[in-house]
Amino acid sequence: MSRAFVKETEGLDELPEKLVSEHRNLVTEEGLAFIEAEVKRLQDELAAAHATGDRNDIARASRDLRYWNQRLGTAELQPAADDKSVVAFGSRVTVVRDDGRTQKFRIVGEDEANPAKGSISYVSPLAQALLGKAVGDVVRAGGGEAEIMKIE
Repeated sequence: MSRAFVKETEGLDELPEKLVSEHRNLVTEEGLAFIEAEVKRLQDELAAAHATGDRNDIARASRDLRYWNQRLGTAELQPAADDKSVVAFGSRVTVVRDDGRTQKFRIVGEDEANPAKGSISYVSPLAQALLGKAVGDVVRAGGGEAEIMKIE
């Protein structure tokens, strides 16, 4: 078959749009900076993809840029809480689980959450249990309980 009759888009992977959370897009200052850096990085990637003419890279970078531009447009910067007596968005919380483990978490926006690095999304079950609580309060944490030891 002649290449003249092959669809121009043959070989392009269909890229589904990235899902956007239905929750408010609350962000810390670091979270906002992260989103802004992603937009800049993807603008550069898209320009490079256009320069090489790689349609797959153009499609991927365009899709990702649409996601991060949407996240930037809906970002709601949350100031650091002055009141350290209760857990709030942006708080660093130290808890002791009922099995004796001590864990520290910072409650942040969805895009900046990284449990392996000690940050959890404000919409996670643990963060939801912690928000509004004070030192000494006990909350459900997974299959057990955790006592709040420190709020920073």
